[in-house]
Amino acid sequence: MSMYITQSMHRSIADAGLIITLFGIGSVLGAMSGGYLTDRFGFHPVQIISLIVSGFLFVLFGHIDGFNGLCALTVVLSFFVEGFKPANNTAVAFYSSPQNLTRSYALNRLAQNVGFGFGTSVGGLLAAIDYHLLFWVDGVVYCLAGLLILLLLPAGRKIKKPDLEETEELPAASPWKDPFFVRFICLVTVYMIGFILLFRLVPVYWKEQLHIGESTIGILLGMNGVIIAVFEMVLIQNLVGRKPDSFYIVAGVVFTAVAYLFLVLPGVGPVIIAAATVLFFTAGEMLTLPYISTMIMSRATEYNRGKYSAAYSLSWAVAQIIGPAAGGFIAVHWGYNTLWFVLVAFCAVCALGFRLLFQKQVRLG
Repeated sequence: MSMYITQSMHRSIADAGLIITLFGIGSVLGAMSGGYLTDRFGFHPVQIISLIVSGFLFVLFGHIDGFNGLCALTVVLSFFVEGFKPANNTAVAFYSSPQNLTRSYALNRLAQNVGFGFGTSVGGLLAAIDYHLLFWVDGVVYCLAGLLILLLLPAGRKIKKPDLEETEELPAASPWKDPFFVRFICLVTVYMIGFILLFRLVPVYWKEQLHIGESTIGILLGMNGVIIAVFEMVLIQNLVGRKPDSFYIVAGVVFTAVAYLFLVLPGVGPVIIAAATVLFFTAGEMLTLPYISTMIMSRATEYNRGKYSAAYSLSWAVAQIIGPAAGGFIAVHWGYNTLWFVLVAFCAVCALGFRLLFQKQVRLG
């Protein structure tokens, strides 16, 4: 989307940051609503409706020429896109057993990244032909995914709501009353800021500063999905029981910091820099995201999985608001290298914060 705004609509990087920030605002509303609706009506209808409506909105997005109309539609589109995520996370927890929860989320991410690896590679080729093709493909695929969930996946049993006395006995019925979770999700948000910027502003940097073509950028980003699809399930399987989940989360954030360091290396070829960044970033992603999802859902009950999933989705949405706008501002006023150093520092502070939080939890627990 950032490249569509800058390259096809010929708007500034600041306007691209504004669009992605508006996407984040709609995502905040969608995440909270999606979590509530999931706990109220179930994950099955929420997934189906959000996907199909998003599909139609993506097609419409490609036909809006005015920037103001694009801004308004971005909020609505992101509302429905983000509403899917709490329902999807809840569905994974429902279909999985507690013993296989981490591997289940890794398997779900494998499916996502097979699509991501294929989609970004094809997306780069489509963008080189006509950016509007991207929105048609997105719209058709979203609608198809919604129909497949409707036809192929069981809806799951209806969970009986507890009465008032049972509700009072449930630990942390609201995720915001769980002190450890609140601190944890704040650190996740910091990590997500760095995570999101690799897909939002780094491609623009590759295009504008390193002069890498759209098709090559698509292939480079597609490497992320391909590596995850090939190696993540094997990695998770081999790491089971070797170290605490918290160890892998901290290590993954450190790998992300190293990935951004590659962007400021002097005297190295542009494609090599980009490939190394993707490689280390992907290694960090494989270590952080499955274990973050597991840690979040392991603190929820069957009555409030939607709310916990919504809080996780909210961290993504808040990062969508803060990250691109702040990152674009830093890049415009102080240059991209300053932005990359800031992100390295962000990731370092985040890794330290996770480590201290987990150490405190071990002492208390």
